[in-house]
Order: sequence, then structure tokens, then C-alpha cells
Amino acid sequence: MTHPMISSTLASFVLTIIVAYIVKIIYRRILFLRKFKGLPGPKAYPLIGSSMDILSLKRNELMKLNAERREEYKSIYLQWSGPFAEIHLLRPEYAEVALKSTVNITKSLAYDFLNDWLGTGLLTSAGRKWQERRKMITPAFHFGILEDFVETFGEKSRFLVNLLEKKEFGKEFNIYPLITNCALDIICESAMGTPVNAQEKSGSEYVKAVFDVSELILHRALRPWLFADNVWKMSSKGREFYSKLKTLHDFTDKVIMERRAVRAISKNSIHSETDDGVGRRKKRAFLDLLLEASENGHELSQADIREEVDTFMFEGHDTTAASIAWVIFLLGNNPEVQDKVVEELNDIFGDSDRLATIHDLNSMKYLEMVIKETLRLYPSVPFIGRLVTEDFVVGPHKIPAGVWLNIELFNVHRCKDHYPDPEKFNPDNFLPEKMQNRHPFAYVPFSAGPRNCIGQKFALLEEKTVLSSILRKFRIESTEKQEDICLIMDLVLRPESGVKIKMYPRDDKNTK
Repeated sequence: MTHPMISSTLASFVLTIIVAYIVKIIYRRILFLRKFKGLPGPKAYPLIGSSMDILSLKRNELMKLNAERREEYKSIYLQWSGPFAEIHLLRPEYAEVALKSTVNITKSLAYDFLNDWLGTGLLTSAGRKWQERRKMITPAFHFGILEDFVETFGEKSRFLVNLLEKKEFGKEFNIYPLITNCALDIICESAMGTPVNAQEKSGSEYVKAVFDVSELILHRALRPWLFADNVWKMSSKGREFYSKLKTLHDFTDKVIMERRAVRAISKNSIHSETDDGVGRRKKRAFLDLLLEASENGHELSQADIREEVDTFMFEGHDTTAASIAWVIFLLGNNPEVQDKVVEELNDIFGDSDRLATIHDLNSMKYLEMVIKETLRLYPSVPFIGRLVTEDFVVGPHKIPAGVWLNIELFNVHRCKDHYPDPEKFNPDNFLPEKMQNRHPFAYVPFSAGPRNCIGQKFALLEEKTVLSSILRKFRIESTEKQEDICLIMDLVLRPESGVKIKMYPRDDKNTK
């Protein structure tokens, strides 16, 4: 039988250990909190932090809160999401320090919600894997390779124009879904070499799964109680997500296997793999470049290839569609700018109805200024999240390792030091002489530094193709004003009610 004194001593010892451990945790927490001294931010409470400010809002109110905080804090602020510290950077000078870092390149927690779909491909990976993939994939976006994609851009854009010609001229409609389907057609054929015909069959299982999976990821991201994987998998939305995800992965896997088989057959054919059999150069998809890399010494499994194809499809679909839709909205509100774009297109094409070549696209200088100004105002991805793995300094502030970093491109692009009238749509902001005198990180819609968007040239060429195809045929008139639009942050920044326009044929004598 244990002596009472021994039991009491043991209990005291255990209690002392527990108290010491708690004191140690509190002391470490106090030291950690001291690191944020001098950083402004919304009031935080124990355990929940500043989360109630966010969780109590509707989706269409988040960007309004974001604008209010820009006006209040100007350059930087600290927000607590529960026990986790988030540092928000609002100025180009601060964004530069963060984005140029070669150390703090790990994406933030929010990107983890994409892992089931995209694995750890170029978007979500870090460290050595990211470095190797980046080096391997970069040649896929060489100018000569991009030229292969332009024909696909043109064909899908022409199909969109044919659909638009069936609309009743002068009657309001939402063009956003049509642009989204066109962008999906373009990216799927460019990524996999296989048409999904989203513009013809928007109800197809694969096309529907793309939209459903994106919406379900957002559903989870806005509900902290679904963050834990086990809870998510057991929820009804989680089960729906994994069912839809299987549709996407099965489709990509099937395309990869079929493409491998075609490549194997072509090696034994009298025709070159890049020859279509009648002496013309065959279009290559992004998938072909990955398969070629795997055949030339890069260790890429089926899953590795799938995650990069899915990443390319994900990054190049919603983002590009949003950008094109915003340009149409702004041109519909600024007819004098629209007229200048059309004048440039007339100089390039005259009365010809031909598809645009890469030379034509590179000649669209004013349209490029319009696209850039649109992305300044409405960057498709308005925030970039990073995990700070090593202390660094921005301005007078030392940012400690272990915090989440939120680089707010939406607010960086509205810095009054660089854009005196930041809310005004003004393509002249991108005249060469104005760009020369501006901070290089005052405009970073494709990010910047070592983790900049590898497909930005691809995106710009695609956007020019789709927009020029539409504007050569139709005059656009927006039915909503810029100040009336409600911004909503889904996986991309978009107008809550879509882009409602009226169209008129360009050959109408009453149109320019």
C-alpha cells in the first residue's frame, strides 16, 4: 500500500510539472506577442482573436471591410485569426520585400484546401520540389511554345462570338458564364490537348465538376469548423466534394494514359510526333511537354503529371475568365476607351475576318494597357498568402517567423502615392513614361519575385485573343456602373451579379 506522504509528494511533483509547463507556454506566448508591439490592427480577444469581425460578415461584405482597413491602417496591420497572427501588407514597398524573398516562399494555410485537387504541384509546393518543378516547367512557356496555343485561343474565341451573335441585340444578359465556358475550353485543350466542349455542353459531367469543386473548396474555406480533414470528409459537402473530385481526377488520368499511348504509337510511325500527317506542325499541349520531360530523364509519376496538368487548368481558368469579364465591364462603362481599342483593332485587321496571329496580339498595345489597368483595379487574385519561415523586416517592423503573411494586391494597386485617383479606370496609367516613374511593385497582379505566375504571358495572349474577337464584332454597353458593383471574393475576385451588358453589331450604322 502506497504511503500517504509518498502519494502527496508525487501529486505535488506532477502538479508542479504541469504548472511549470503552463507557465512556460504563457511565457513563450508573452514573448511572441511582444514581437508585434507597434503593429496596428483590429481589436483581438483571447482564443478567437479578431475572427468575429470576419465570420459575422456576408461574402459580399468582405471586400468592403478590406477597403475600410486600407483607409484606417494605410500600410500594414496585424489581425488575429484565433491564436494565429496574420500580417497584412498594403504598400508596394512592403510587398516588394515579401515577394522578392527567396526564403519565405511557402504558401499559407488557405492553399492547403487545394491539395486534394492539385496535390503539391507548382502552385502549392515549396522547397526543393517547387524549385525542380519550376525549372522543369518554365520552358513550356517559351515564346515559341506559346505560339502553338494561339490557334486554340482563336478557334474557341470564334465559337464564343458565334454564340454571342445568337443573342438579341440591345437586350441585357450576363456575359460572365459564356466567358467562363470559353476560358475553360481554352485551358483544357491547351493543358491536355483534349476538347471538353464546355461552350457546347456546359452540362457535361466534367465541366459541372470543375465548377462544383471550386465552389465546395470555397465553402470549406469560409467555415473554420470544416478545416480539419476528418470533419470535412465526414460532412455532406465533403462527401460531395470527393465524389466530384474523383470525376476530375479520373478524366485527367484517362487523358494522360491516352496521350501516352498516342506518343508510343507515333514513335513507330513514319510521321513525326509533331507532324499531323500532311506536313503541318501538330499543336502540342502542356501535357505533351510534361510527358516529354518524363521521357527525357525527369522522374514524373502519373500523379506528378496529373497534379501539374490540374494546376495549369485551375490557375488558368477562373483567373483569366474574371480578367476578361472585368475588361468587358469597364469598356462597357467607358465608350471612349472602347472606341480607342476598336480603332487599334481596325488598324491591325482592317476588314479581314481572319483569326489573330501572335504578331497581331503583340501589336495590341492599347488593349494591353486596358487589360493592365483592369487588373490593377480588379486583380483576379487580390491576396497572396505566405508562411513566414524566417524573420524579416518591412519598414520599421520586424516580422517574426511563424506568422501568416497576407500581401493585399487589391490594396497595393490602390496606393495613392502611385495612383493619385486610384479608383478611376484610366489605361493611361500604363503609358511607358508613367510606368518608368512608378514603384515596380505598385502593379503585381501576377505576383512577382521567385514565385511569380509562370503563365502570365499565356494569360495575356489569351485575354487579347478573346477580347479582340468580341470587340471586332460587337459594341458593348454595360448596364451597371462601376460604383454600383458589389465585389465578392470567391476563388477569384468577381462582381456578385456577373457582368450584365447589352450588345450591338459593329456593322450597325449607328455604332462605331
